[in-house]
Amino acid sequence: MSERRPETTARRIEPLATLPLFHKLAGRKAVLAGSSEGALWKAELLAAAGAELHIFAGRDSASFAALAEDPAARIHIHARRWSPEDFDGAALAVADLDDTEEIRAFVAAARAAGAPVNIVDKPEFCDFAFGALVNRSPLVVAVSTDGAAPVFGQAIRAKIEALLPAGLKGWAQAATDWRPSVQARELPFALRRAFWELFAGKAMAEPEREPTQQDAAELFAKLAQLESSFDGKGRVTLVGAGPGDPELLTLKAIRALQSADIILYDDLVSPGVLEFARREAKRMLVGKTGYGPSVKQGDINALIVSLASQGKHVVRLKGGDPGIFGRAGEEIEACQAAGIPVAIVPGISAAQGAAASLGLSLTHRDHARRLQFVTGHSRKGELPDDLDWRAMADPAASTVIYMARATLPGFREKALAAGLDPQTPAIAVLAATRPDELRIAATIETLPERLAELSAIGPVLVLLGRAFGSALAEAEADRRRA
Repeated sequence: MSERRPETTARRIEPLATLPLFHKLAGRKAVLAGSSEGALWKAELLAAAGAELHIFAGRDSASFAALAEDPAARIHIHARRWSPEDFDGAALAVADLDDTEEIRAFVAAARAAGAPVNIVDKPEFCDFAFGALVNRSPLVVAVSTDGAAPVFGQAIRAKIEALLPAGLKGWAQAATDWRPSVQARELPFALRRAFWELFAGKAMAEPEREPTQQDAAELFAKLAQLESSFDGKGRVTLVGAGPGDPELLTLKAIRALQSADIILYDDLVSPGVLEFARREAKRMLVGKTGYGPSVKQGDINALIVSLASQGKHVVRLKGGDPGIFGRAGEEIEACQAAGIPVAIVPGISAAQGAAASLGLSLTHRDHARRLQFVTGHSRKGELPDDLDWRAMADPAASTVIYMARATLPGFREKALAAGLDPQTPAIAVLAATRPDELRIAATIETLPERLAELSAIGPVLVLLGRAFGSALAEAEADRRRA
């Protein structure tokens, strides 16, 4: 086996304007200064989180009286201005103040006491920010715009509110209640994660209703079955990443990415797709690029088996659909030979993505009776010598040629010799569905020489057939107008 190992190169998360954190405030001291509506709202939030809240509202403390009457709240109202000594032991400090000098003094006193500080609507003085909240406690979602556009954050919160049924509050509480029973079993990580994946699946399947003890019984029964058959091995999921646009990922693909321990991905997978992955997952580039440096397929197969044998959930992430020229068959065989469970999550193919981007159908009942996918790239990197050239020349077929950048001249010569009309429309698409997508519309007679107009980097797909004639006509009309 080769000594070359895939490198971990992908950044797990893009830069953050702020780090979202959730503070445990129950029984801890928080200081609040101010008497405005904004201060009252912050007081309600801090009290709801269980803080021992000290409010310094000066003479205008009446608006906090109703809040202080709540027997569950731990609120102390001081009818005076704050002083530096008031910050001793504080976990957080919040103020709604207008005077710049007082703001600076408040911030300095809070930081001197080691308390993170927030000044309402003045992000330049803040150590932390309050997000727009979606409250399904113990499930809580916070949305932040880094203080730049609170109204925008509230609009996003409203969208999330509409998407998250109120019943999820009950499921989140059930997770809290059932967790001790899971922990008491002292399960290996793989089984603990399997239980919570089953739990999440059930919750999201019926989010409107309250969970019951019957749900708990069913989940723990499934966990017992997993325990009885667990042999320490992990599993492998082959996932189609689609042609590039992250929004073309399937929901099942996203769930697989979010449950992965290790992700082995190709060069053709866009960074936006990896953003959907579980943050803790290790990402390993196993670069498979046409006509460029690549990790040997045998090495990839061995790596998949080795990692899964350690009990890991390995996601093999491939551009397009893993079952279309993605070498999935070899990886499936390697897993099966090692007794490792393997599943396949299909993806939007590069052909589908390219056709959609062009606004075309891959088939048209007036022009195409069948659709054929072929590779322009053999094991040796050459044009395959076993293609059915009569089929390639069929005028009633739409043909999609993968990995044909270097071999398209040879494909043209053999297809024309088999009877293909040289005026057959042929569209080359680079980086289909991505922001940097480029395309060339020509005939099969002229397209091979025009491929040099495309960047030398990136996947190129060729769509060939009369069904693509409208794209060629549109390109010619654009040239005439230019």
